Amino acid sequence: MSSVSGILSDRQIGDLFQTGRLASDSELEKDQIQPASLDLRLGSKAWRVRASFLPGETTVAEKLDRFALHQFTLDGGTVLEVGCVYIVELQERAALPETVAASANPKSSTGRLDIFTRVLVDRARQFDMVGAGYNGPIYVEISPRTFPVLVRPGSRLSQIRFREGDALLGAEELLKLHEAETLVAGERHDIDARGIAMSIDLSGDENGLIGYRGKRHTGVVDVDKKAACKVADYWEPLHRTDGGELVLDPDEFYILVSREAVHVPPDYAAEMVPFDPLVGEFRVHYAGFFDPGFGNANAGGAGSRAVLEVRSHEVPFILEHGQTVGRLVYERMQERPTALYGSDLGSNYQAQGLKLSKHFY
Repeated sequence: MSSVSGILSDRQIGDLFQTGRLASDSELEKDQIQPASLDLRLGSKAWRVRASFLPGETTVAEKLDRFALHQFTLDGGTVLEVGCVYIVELQERAALPETVAASANPKSSTGRLDIFTRVLVDRARQFDMVGAGYNGPIYVEISPRTFPVLVRPGSRLSQIRFREGDALLGAEELLKLHEAETLVAGERHDIDARGIAMSIDLSGDENGLIGYRGKRHTGVVDVDKKAACKVADYWEPLHRTDGGELVLDPDEFYILVSREAVHVPPDYAAEMVPFDPLVGEFRVHYAGFFDPGFGNANAGGAGSRAVLEVRSHEVPFILEHGQTVGRLVYERMQERPTALYGSDLGSNYQAQGLKLSKHFY
């Protein structure tokens, strides 16, 4: 691999498959490799488990022997119920070089459906982290939080990024890049070692719409079908208030949007990280990867706002318009991808504003 620190590009991910460093139970799909990430596909083996776990000193299979309630297959399609925890073995597996590590995140559509997913591997002590040189199977933990979902082998709920070294931009580098490329377009910018601050937009559109709250006790969402569910059957629209605030109810799920438009230049990748919990018991953006070209004018973007998946914990919390809710960090690519997010790929969320997942019409 390269001696330069950075996120691996689509071409380099393809090379990992060519050299046997990545493998899959079935042939890769043409759009599975993204500009700076790989979509992971569910296999057929699945387990309902008593509770979430980390393998620690053991393998995932050994933990499943202890904590699985039952094993089942996803063949033909299976409904995963709200509030239950499942483990599914993925079709992809790894034999990474000693210099290459990886991190995972839910796909955008997964986050917008409030499906809580975390990748885990043998002997892992952290979720969503794959250590350099890892050799073995990959699994995903799935827990639908708002809607029951229909999945099958090949369904894509998670994505993974591969990196060598530390490519994270510090505060000074980030400020220089912002001044050159306008990473976030807004009234102001707040940049420090933690990244670029992102704030909430509660001003609403021309109709006063500020977001959506997920309904309870809905029908099933098929994760592989676009525009198959009516918005009104699954979502309650939210409109701006005179005071410009929104009270988050505990354990309810909200789709909101950032005030700033985000731009990811072609030679960089970005990730949304949850804001410091000391400023409020809420979390935003379970699906945090932004690929090179997101919001890029040359890829059909011209700035795209970040859709935020928001959930309050423990107590009601008041969000106010313009309040900081998360931070965006940027990393260098090892090389420019051959395709950018957006026009090159027909991406679902380029040039977006407030937008539900592709499953709704």
